[in-house]
Amino acid sequence: MSEQKSQPIVFLKSNRVILRPVLKEDIPSLTKWVNDPEILPFLGRYLPVMEADEEEWFNNLHKRKPNHIVLAIIADEKIIGTMGLHRISMKDRVATTGALIGEKDYWGKGYGSEAKMILLDYAFNTLNLRKICSFVIAFNERSYKYSLKCGYKEEGRQRKHIYRFGKYWDQIFLAVFKEDWLPLWKEFSKEHNITNL
Repeated sequence: MSEQKSQPIVFLKSNRVILRPVLKEDIPSLTKWVNDPEILPFLGRYLPVMEADEEEWFNNLHKRKPNHIVLAIIADEKIIGTMGLHRISMKDRVATTGALIGEKDYWGKGYGSEAKMILLDYAFNTLNLRKICSFVIAFNERSYKYSLKCGYKEEGRQRKHIYRFGKYWDQIFLAVFKEDWLPLWKEFSKEHNITNL
């Protein structure tokens, strides 16, 4: 009898990207990324991270719902990063997004934007949130530009707030409102053949 291949887990999907829950088998990739010297400056972390640290984080993820949702970004049948909705407030109908593309071969090719757009669809059209926030360090131009591409607008700055590369940088606060994002989603979903019921 032939072995049946298990079907991949899919939570959200576009043409090139799947967003699914983080799995235990993802921990080695996550550990590699958060220790990578090219990625580390963009993260809040600055100390070495052991696999046991990531396991502990993973084992506590279920306790953080429904206020935090963390998803793996899958492309070409492998994990390339993570993305999440954090500090979800159903009273205020707001949340904050965070993202990491850890596989550098996928940088600058639109995978982050595609993943963010389907996550925003979920945030606005399933969770009924009205505003999604984000923040970037001023030197992170790639993240800043992709946020603008997804409809975010700059709301303010904390001047010289983050220390990296021997100097202080501004922290830029961004946000997108559902009504400003909807025209972009209409265009995106047409371009990517995504149909809503």
